[in-house]
Amino acid sequence: MSGHSTYEPKNPLAKWFDKQLPILSMSYDFMVFPTPKNLNYLWTFGGILSMCLVIQLVTGIVLAMHYTPHVDMAFSSVEHIMRDVNYGWLLRYIHATGGSMFFIAVFVHILRGMYYGSYKAPREILWILGVIILLLMMMTAFMGYVLPWGQMSFWGAKVITSLFSAIPFVGDWVVTLLWGGFSVDNPTLNRFFSLHYLMPFVIVGAVALHIWALHIPGSNNPTGVSVKSGQDTVPFHPYITMKDGFAAIVFLVLFAFFVFYKPNYLGHSINYEIADPLKTPEHIVPEWYFLPFYAILRAIPDKLGGVLAMAGAIVILFFLPWLDTSRVRSAKYRPIFRQFFWLFVIDVVILGFVGANPPEGWWITVGQFATAYYFAHFLLIIPLVGLIENPKPLPASISESVLANHPKGEPAAQPAE
Repeated sequence: MSGHSTYEPKNPLAKWFDKQLPILSMSYDFMVFPTPKNLNYLWTFGGILSMCLVIQLVTGIVLAMHYTPHVDMAFSSVEHIMRDVNYGWLLRYIHATGGSMFFIAVFVHILRGMYYGSYKAPREILWILGVIILLLMMMTAFMGYVLPWGQMSFWGAKVITSLFSAIPFVGDWVVTLLWGGFSVDNPTLNRFFSLHYLMPFVIVGAVALHIWALHIPGSNNPTGVSVKSGQDTVPFHPYITMKDGFAAIVFLVLFAFFVFYKPNYLGHSINYEIADPLKTPEHIVPEWYFLPFYAILRAIPDKLGGVLAMAGAIVILFFLPWLDTSRVRSAKYRPIFRQFFWLFVIDVVILGFVGANPPEGWWITVGQFATAYYFAHFLLIIPLVGLIENPKPLPASISESVLANHPKGEPAAQPAE
């Protein structure tokens, strides 16, 4: 959306308003923004994520009106929301389930970017902003999970925040700062509630930058080839908006299924017990979207090493644009990379199962192998494959790719009678 706007308001009032605050022209430029004509439904998850963010903001603000951030009242205030507030049960289930839906969408969004090479030049900043949003989401989700002050909330906060003590020299100071004292108690809950309320608005700012960065080079596409103006694009509205709208409705059906039929399926039943500092759960497990990183943490026998590995599992994503040595973006034309990509997805799923199980027996060995492969994928496989792989020939343009199966003059296939 860079450059001078082509929007010219006809109404004098609209012209006066837009001259001083160009919201109308910006909206118009956004709707007519040229978009690659071959985008598939994996590209709709950007819009789905925006929808999830709005849902989380609205439900979170309303829930905050009825929540009490105090260790003596937090658990009962959640029960009050569930039982006494009009539609409080619905708001809470939408917000809690919405967190999982948010992460499902963001993981698909990230994997799509990895598969089609959306992190490559000239979209490095766009990718980096996306990873920053992922980090902000993880921080927000962790602090939000503590707020019900159930058993898993309390012990999850204690275990994860204690990891910072492994940092040399300043570790203990950081833990004390997070706790607000020398144990997980009321100051901790107040800090987490305050930050959990603030962070979504930080995410909104990061998303705005992400969208801005997207509109400078434009969207990537399944072929990965550069867009040729005019013949390869369609206006964002109505073509992409209709596609995004349909995908959002389908996603909302899945969302509604969990809200109304399986609201606690993705959580832990032990969190319906009030936090007890004297009663340690048999197996402390984070939310499902943290499980692969939790498995990486436990795969390293050293505490500091585990913390560094867990942090490195996310930090390494920042460097993906420079780790990939291939000149071809899309895995559609990279047969070797495509196989390793799916092996990577399987590896992450395995790490999730490892994180969900106690660190004993053969789960330890599986976790260590899966962790080694996770880092090998980024540090060894991606750079080497980019150097040795012989990609398939790229189409000259998006239009050529779209029309490849329908040569000019060839009649469309007729249905059998």
